Amino acid sequence: MKSLHIAATGMSAQQMRVDTIANNLANMSTTGYNARRADFADLHYQQFARAGAISAQDGTVLPTGVQVGLGVRPSSVSMQIQQGASNFTGGDLDLAIEGRGYLEVILPDGQSAYTRDGGLKRTGDGLIVNSDGFEVVPGITIPNDTRALSINAQGEIYGYFAGQVQPQLLGQVSLASFANEKGLEAIGANLFLETSASGPAAVGEPGTDGLGTVRQGYLEESSVDPVREMTELIKAQRGYELNSKIITAADQMLGATTQVR
Repeated sequence: MKSLHIAATGMSAQQMRVDTIANNLANMSTTGYNARRADFADLHYQQFARAGAISAQDGTVLPTGVQVGLGVRPSSVSMQIQQGASNFTGGDLDLAIEGRGYLEVILPDGQSAYTRDGGLKRTGDGLIVNSDGFEVVPGITIPNDTRALSINAQGEIYGYFAGQVQPQLLGQVSLASFANEKGLEAIGANLFLETSASGPAAVGEPGTDGLGTVRQGYLEESSVDPVREMTELIKAQRGYELNSKIITAADQMLGATTQVR
């Protein structure tokens, strides 16, 4: 009886859907987080009678055939690219990216990673880093005697010093974009790695070549919609219950078969 296996694949699929929704809701307050969506595809079909097969000597063909599906499988868990709202923080190194683009950071092993979390910090040496202490490309250092910072939409960082009327340019933050952002590999801590599916990073100045701009004193909020996620959770729960009822019905049918005398 194939229905037992088919229903089991359905329950497994709905469980993955619930796991994805749970992760979205858990990250509803995560800076720069984009919601994920679980996608599914049907499994292969058992062909009892192929459509178009000849069914009689006069050449009559079957218009539809007999094809029995064998269940469902996960096809992808994709990131839904959507701009989150900008939340005012007032931090001089808090940057919200308005539009396309990711900040590039250098991991301890020298590999580049990318993030939309613009909650930047500076070390004791004045180097600008992310919340985990990874250096932000292109490696800008803020002098210790800097009294104030100003960052414009193009990512240029200006420092104000005592005794100087005009600010001094300290450096410019760059942004990276990808042909297929959904192909990036998430590694946690709001970081992504480049993959062959995402394509190579195209690095440029904010506001050029289709890249977004930056906004000082703001952070991008999560794009998770709690109402939508709760609706999807109810649908996934009902789907799980219906598949479990299929297993119960199949078990009862098998029980009736074994009790025949």
